[in-house]
Amino acid sequence: MTNLTVSLDEHIIRKARLRAIEEGTSVSAKVREFLARYAHGENFDTIADPARAVQLPVFDGTKGLMPGLDPLSNKSLLAAAEEDA
Repeated sequence: MTNLTVSLDEHIIRKARLRAIEEGTSVSAKVREFLARYAHGENFDTIADPARAVQLPVFDGTKGLMPGLDPLSNKSLLAAAEEDA
């Protein structure tokens, strides 16, 4: 493996380290993942903006999941996401 020195804002690094810990990984692992995807030509223009992330209606506020929503079904979750869009 090769070492790479990158200059980044201290605040960004601090937040990235905290998020990596929450996800059970490291900033180095996330950078490796990003660079591997970038090197293989993945188009990052299509990555969703977290500020515009879809909020899935999974909880009705009282007794559980919204009617008709199956948390084990990708089709059900996709349908809920498309309804909210």
